[in-house]
Amino acid sequence: MIDVRELSEHPEKFRASQRARGADESLVDRLLAADSRRRAALTEYETLRAEQNAFGKKVAAAKGEEKQALLMEVKELAAKVKAASVSADEAQAEQDELMRVFPNLVIDGVPAGGEDDYIVVKTVGTPRDFAAEGFEPRDHLEIGELIGAIDMERGAKVSGARFYFLKGVGARLELALLQMALDQAIKAGFTPMITPTLVRPETMQGTGFDVKHDAEIYRLAEDDLYLVGTSEVSLAGYHSDEILDLSGGPVRYAGWSSCYRREAGSHGKDTRGIIRVHQFNKVEMFSYVPLEEAEAEHARLLAWEEEMLAKVELPYRIIDTAAGDLGMSAARKFDCEAWVPTQGRYRELTSTSNCTGFQARRLNIRERMFDDDGAAKGTRSVATLNGTLATTRWIVAILEHHQNPDGSVTVPAALRPYLGGLEVLPVL
Repeated sequence: MIDVRELSEHPEKFRASQRARGADESLVDRLLAADSRRRAALTEYETLRAEQNAFGKKVAAAKGEEKQALLMEVKELAAKVKAASVSADEAQAEQDELMRVFPNLVIDGVPAGGEDDYIVVKTVGTPRDFAAEGFEPRDHLEIGELIGAIDMERGAKVSGARFYFLKGVGARLELALLQMALDQAIKAGFTPMITPTLVRPETMQGTGFDVKHDAEIYRLAEDDLYLVGTSEVSLAGYHSDEILDLSGGPVRYAGWSSCYRREAGSHGKDTRGIIRVHQFNKVEMFSYVPLEEAEAEHARLLAWEEEMLAKVELPYRIIDTAAGDLGMSAARKFDCEAWVPTQGRYRELTSTSNCTGFQARRLNIRERMFDDDGAAKGTRSVATLNGTLATTRWIVAILEHHQNPDGSVTVPAALRPYLGGLEVLPVL
């Protein structure tokens, strides 16, 4: 959640953030008003409680008719205290509800607007010129079927639309990708984690996903559990209600998990192949850092994503995502998009988000502070960040970019050790 104190001191900054997102500016004033009502109600309750406590001493010292009169006043005062307590709780609930739906404050420099208003930060590599090479490129599904890597038909038979089997070299290719990503993460100081894919509602909500209204989330109603769309959720909840010691540097995890998304808003989009599916696997980086180090850590996560893309030898670009296309928790997000030849456009393979202190405040994750002499001096919220290091969708770009005229696929050199030295994925 946002910092209400910061909002009270700098409301225009939050109005500007809402404008950039294309979100409701009036939410700022509604939240300020709710906070004012909450503080007034709490003050009234505390004043009445103090008066009630003082009356208790008077009653104890009084006798006879005076005591009876005081007891009547105490009874009336108790009713007022109870009413004030109810008002304070209602005001707190109103503020909490507004806080629940208020998105993170975007960082200065994030482009305003919606999905198409991103800024291209840089472009790396050149798409292959298949015409110059003398053949028409096949799409990833056709290639996947030729080499025995992807079976969509039986995936649909077993589970329905947007499900699939990866088999043979397809299964090996995904495992190779994820293992290479995990090895890189470990080398960079990340702790590898196999994470739960079912989480409690407070964990999903705390990470910034709206369990009441997000149609992308799968829910198991009987158990009141949610399937994660990213291991970010599990890793964010890992340290909920804890105090971290970040004096030795960031705490970093690399989560390996299956992920699930309804793709509710994608009817008719990317129905062919494995670009937009309900289940996929992913290695996700997640960092806990001091607030003032968040932007530097964001740059590091992006650099690690680029390192992975270089290993699989794909042309890509980086975009600075527009404010209106950010999720609730992100203050800034960079996407790495690889060129997909048969679509003639770049498609997202990775994203990395700086969530500043937003998730940590929702999940009550703090860091212990120390003075110059090393003595503890209180706590404060930390910053959380996440970034994709490899996922199933990468197979799309790898198969298409590295295909050969006969439908076989040349394996990028960095991946070959993870495939037993295999240099080409052959046509069956």
